[in-house]
Amino acid sequence: MLIPYQPELIAGTLVRRYKRFLADIRLDDGRELTLHCPNTGSMQNCGEPGSQVWVTLQQRPGRKLPGTWELVETAPEELACIHSARANSVIAAALEAGLIIPLAGYPAIRREVTLTPGGSRFDFLLTGESGSCVVEVKSVTLALGEGEGAFPDAVSLRGQKHLRELTLLAQSGQQACLLFCVMHSGIRSMRPADHIDPVYGQLLREAAAAGVRVLAWSIKPTPLGLEVAGQLPVKL
Repeated sequence: MLIPYQPELIAGTLVRRYKRFLADIRLDDGRELTLHCPNTGSMQNCGEPGSQVWVTLQQRPGRKLPGTWELVETAPEELACIHSARANSVIAAALEAGLIIPLAGYPAIRREVTLTPGGSRFDFLLTGESGSCVVEVKSVTLALGEGEGAFPDAVSLRGQKHLRELTLLAQSGQQACLLFCVMHSGIRSMRPADHIDPVYGQLLREAAAAGVRVLAWSIKPTPLGLEVAGQLPVKL
């Protein structure tokens, strides 16, 4: 299943990323533009100046920047989608198509659901004859080499909070899932990035022990679109 980009991507070269949300891009036609960088993480190994990138250009009323950085080539024939918000949209499409097999038994899908007063807003609540399952999605672009990917790429207090709440939900009998949306074509397995955020790694293992299902799904980026590729192993 390929989810195409709308509008089509335009190729260029990364000049620099700065102030977290800004990137200077030199397009192949010679124009140099400042575009939106839609990623709050460190983007480790994904933000090297001189890298080939692909962007969307959309000038809309009220928008300050003329487009968005979408893809980057991190190694020969390896691409990463750095637009982290696309993780939820592509996972939603995959869930609706029944492509995420471990979660295919829930025909009803709700997005952005809060289950407890004052609690976090989770990405999905799936319901079916067997009950319900809350799903939190994390976008992954950190490739460590030799096919191994990891999350997070920076200390994630928000991610730690999600894991604590998922653990409590699982302990109360609620089905819960942490789903790594792996948007890097060079990643073939996943693990927690203990060298970056050891607390997150510990909480992830505790969550799994409490019954939280931990899944990783490969979403291969291409300049034509995002391809739902299949399940990856998770090494805890």
